[in-house]
Amino acid sequence: MAVTDEAIAGIKQMIVSGEIGPGDRLPPEKELSEKLGLSRSSLREAVKALEVIRVLDVRRGDGTYVTSLEPHLLLEAMSFVVDLHQDDSILEIFAVRRMLEPQATALAAREASDDDVADIRSLLDSLGTDPDIDELIAHDIDFHNRVARSAGNAYLASLLESLSGRTVRARVWRAITEGGSVERTIGEHHAILDAVANRDPNLASALMTAHVAGVEEWVRRSVQ
Repeated sequence: MAVTDEAIAGIKQMIVSGEIGPGDRLPPEKELSEKLGLSRSSLREAVKALEVIRVLDVRRGDGTYVTSLEPHLLLEAMSFVVDLHQDDSILEIFAVRRMLEPQATALAAREASDDDVADIRSLLDSLGTDPDIDELIAHDIDFHNRVARSAGNAYLASLLESLSGRTVRARVWRAITEGGSVERTIGEHHAILDAVANRDPNLASALMTAHVAGVEEWVRRSVQ
């Protein structure tokens, strides 16, 4: 194991063991390097790496703190990777979404509050009759994120959000708008929400499966 990896593993173990937790300040660099039995330069590299993936928050002149460790923070790096993927890799991302998102939607049909449903309904109703591509992308991201969040599982919602970066959505919506299927796609959003509102997890899951698979097929044709 590389020395920097050892330092990362050491800090991770301190967090996992509960020695330090969300919001806590790390010991001073000299003290921590001695505790881990590693050089201060290796420790600095480890801290930089953990800062990038939002495990640590380096505050200049104050110290280094453990972040909240909330799922949306820790999965930000995955969103970055997803946005960099080429079109053929997007199909693999859609395959993962097709497995996870219907289950999240079924869970939403069981767990979403009336306020959650009303909030998503308001989002659907707010989309104008002639939206441009940026409005469509924002709407699509917001709709899927709100449905996932209404399921009440923060880790699942954050994972799905990380698989649906803005760049990916832009590519998808360009394919859809060029094919003239905007109305059908928005109609599918309404049908999915109706199933959630009617507390029908089987129908909600089936509709989301068909919805994601349909968009996946648009992408498949566009990359051939």
